[in-house]
Amino acid sequence: MINPAWHAKIKHMETIVLILFYIVILVVVLTVHEFSHAWAGHMLGDFTAKNEGRLTLNPAKHIDPFMTLLLPLGLILLGSPVVFGAAKPVPFNPYALRYGKWGAALVAFAGPASNLLMALIVGVYLRFVDVGGLGGTFLLQFVLVNVAFFIFNMIPFPPLDGSRILYAVAPGEVRDVMDTIEQYGLIAIFAFIFIFYRFIGPIFTVAVENLASFIVGKPVF
Repeated sequence: MINPAWHAKIKHMETIVLILFYIVILVVVLTVHEFSHAWAGHMLGDFTAKNEGRLTLNPAKHIDPFMTLLLPLGLILLGSPVVFGAAKPVPFNPYALRYGKWGAALVAFAGPASNLLMALIVGVYLRFVDVGGLGGTFLLQFVLVNVAFFIFNMIPFPPLDGSRILYAVAPGEVRDVMDTIEQYGLIAIFAFIFIFYRFIGPIFTVAVENLASFIVGKPVF
């Protein structure tokens, strides 16, 4: 018979481990995401990111202590239905890029594409290798976080990456509205998340679950 106090203590430790897993994964995911933006811009002729030291996989160059660590940790501890994290955006000069607005779209897509690629690599590994225990939990959470970042960042709402892809094909009137929204930066994202979450939350959750399950080859929840 398990002592209820010990059972509660074990559950508490599991929660702490999962939070630590999430923070470590978030640092890796965001670092690679921002590096991919920098690399794509560099390959397309814009050296802004390199000149500012962002063409690197060193997390210290990309991580924002509040947005990457304190904010998501606080949201988790508060039991928020939405857990959000971000890194310092990689600067780029759209006028230095080859292919104009299409070059900017490619730079934007590079970030979410890196998340999808990481999810695919680890997910395919899990599909063929049975990893149990904490290692399996960590890798599955890694897939889920990357899939979530891929889908979320592809939403065409400024200043998310998907908006830059839409910007390349949108008519002038739509681009003007997007430019206005983008001026508010993170405020616009927070407003979008917390105002529209009840509408997009269920769709987003189903999309993440289905894509992650497809990659791993089995239900993830």
